[in-house]
Order: sequence, then C-alpha cells, then structure tokens
Amino acid sequence: MKILTGNSNKHLSQKISKFLKNRLVNSNIRKFADGEIYIEINENIRGNSIFLIQSVSSPANDNLMELLLSIDALKRSSAKNITAVIPYFGYARQDRKVVPRTSISAKLVSNLIAKAGADRVVTVDLHSGQIQGFFDIPVDNLFATPIFARHIKKKLKKNNIICVAPDVGGTARARALGKLLNVDLAIVDKRRPAPGKSEVMNVIGNVKNKTCILVDDIIDSGGTIVNAASELKKRGAKDVHVYVTHGVLSGNAVEKIKKSSIKNLVVTDTIDNSMKVKKAKNIEVLTISNLVGEAIKRISNSTSVSDLFK
Repeated sequence: MKILTGNSNKHLSQKISKFLKNRLVNSNIRKFADGEIYIEINENIRGNSIFLIQSVSSPANDNLMELLLSIDALKRSSAKNITAVIPYFGYARQDRKVVPRTSISAKLVSNLIAKAGADRVVTVDLHSGQIQGFFDIPVDNLFATPIFARHIKKKLKKNNIICVAPDVGGTARARALGKLLNVDLAIVDKRRPAPGKSEVMNVIGNVKNKTCILVDDIIDSGGTIVNAASELKKRGAKDVHVYVTHGVLSGNAVEKIKKSSIKNLVVTDTIDNSMKVKKAKNIEVLTISNLVGEAIKRISNSTSVSDLFK
C-alpha cells in the first residue's frame, strides 16, 4: 500500500500518513505557465495498491483536474489498483435536475473519476447518498456523525439538548446524531428563493430553553445556518451549536458566523480552512484523519469498513 496526495489538502494527507505510519509517495504536481496541470510520480509504484487523497474543494476545477490526471498517471505507472480518497466530493450539490436544462454534475464527475481509472472511491458525508449509485465502482461513504457525537458528549454535558435539521433534506442526518445522543429532533422549514439564499418559514418542534445542535453536511456562504440559528434563538433556544462536516466557507462566511448568534461552529478538516478560521474564536476544526486512515487500512487488509459507520 502506498499513499499519494494532491495539493488540495496536504495537512490532512500528512495526518493520515502519520496515522498509518506510511510515508507519502514522492511526486511532482505543478502548473505550466498557461495553467495546465503537470503530474509526475518520482518512484516505482508498479504492482502497488495506491490511495490517492484529494478533495474537490476550491479551486474546484483545478483540484478536480488534478485528481483525474493523478489517477491517469497512476494507471499509466502500472499501479495494481487505485482508490480515490475524496474527503470532500465537490459538484455533489447538482445531483438531479431541479429546473429544466441544467446539468447533473455529480453524475458527470462520477463518470470522469471511473473513466480516468479509479477502482474504488472513499469519501465523507456525500451531499446525497444516491450519488453512490452514480458510480459503477465500489464507493465507501464515511460519516462524521460519530465524531460529532463524541465531541458533544465531551463538551456539552447537559441534559436539555435537541438536534435540529436546518432543512427537511437534512432530517436523516440530524436524526442519526440525535439517536447517538438519545435526544429529540426539531426541523427548520426553509425555502430557497435563489441559489445561495434561504428564508426560514417555520420551526417544527419545541426548542424553548434548549441547547440546539444544528447539524449539516456543508456550510458554504453560511446564510442557511446563520438564519436558522437566529430563528432558533427567537423561539427561545438557550444556545445554538453547529456541527458541519464540510466547511466550504466561501466569501464572507467566516465574518457572518463570527457576528451571528451561533455559540460554536464545529467543522472537520475535509477542506483545509486553517488560514480562514484561525482568528475566529467561535469556529473549531476536528480532524477526520483517524476515520479516513482506518478506512484505508481496512480496505488494504480486505476487512470490513461498515463498522466505521456505527
């Protein structure tokens, strides 16, 4: 087994490498003057099982192309098999046609990864579980929920907790966390008049005098989460803590969160936000390196990965 990292999240790759006690493959990934990406593997990998770690985060197009070219380079270097470890699977939010004449980018990206030569995909908290079915190769979709549950039990030793879904689509995720914590569920009923904008219509469930745990898979501009937190406070919530797997945090999202009624936002390091959040006192980053590292180890040893879902 060997591990190759792309440029999107080297900090996470190094943590995974340390967990597995397996050094990263020596490679050269750079750009030509016109922006084209160049990949070179600087050691023999013939007959090895390769795990390529690369998130499709901002700049998404560059990182996606780097992922595809890295897979191609590995295939042409006679790797035995290639597992694309994609902590943040970009383009996943376009998973169906919600209006006429739009693309289904999640399906296209899935096809590109398989066609480039990947034999397996490992990812974390896909935006929609159905994306697993877009692939004709095995997909392991890991969940950050157990990591969040352990953190909540450690940090919030209170009885009056309720899990809150920021929209109807996130109900299953919030229910899963609520089951681990043995607490009730509430749902924020919202509508989205335009991409990147949301309006809260109602809150289903009693949140008065309760510590609310908002849970979601992606926080992008921050509008949905900030609006939901504000509405929960208006309805008498004591505190609002937010747990999100993928901190996209585009634009002025960090400033919005700093000024919002959110007491603490917890994200994982599927996306490298170390520079963005270092001055934000109410944003905390948890690592998923052990989770991903353990999945890699089990795949390499041909043992069960499903235990990690519990």
